[in-house]
Amino acid sequence: MHELPVTESILSIVLKHAAANQVHNVVSISLRVGEMSDLEDEWIQRYFDYLSKGTAAEGAKLKIERVPVTIQCSSCQAAYTIKIREVKDPKCPHCGATGGKLLAGREYYIKDMEVR
Repeated sequence: MHELPVTESILSIVLKHAAANQVHNVVSISLRVGEMSDLEDEWIQRYFDYLSKGTAAEGAKLKIERVPVTIQCSSCQAAYTIKIREVKDPKCPHCGATGGKLLAGREYYIKDMEVR
């Protein structure tokens, strides 16, 4: 159910930019969503379809690109990606250290929109 407020936010931003640029029909919206997010693509699209009825974004398809989890090692500073659902305690593949700073994988944002 947490997809609903996220989807409302996405639609609000899309409609704001559409109005500012005198767009009457949004065809698609490209999103980047981090792998750590537990947002479900199907539910985001369903909520978007429901919420966008009667707006310039009605019928728009969401193109969701998943961003892998990237960590920067706190020991050697190397950056590496992990499969978050497969790894519980990530270790740096370069030096074997544990711990680090999350560089990517939690974000969600609008990358671009296709309009007519």
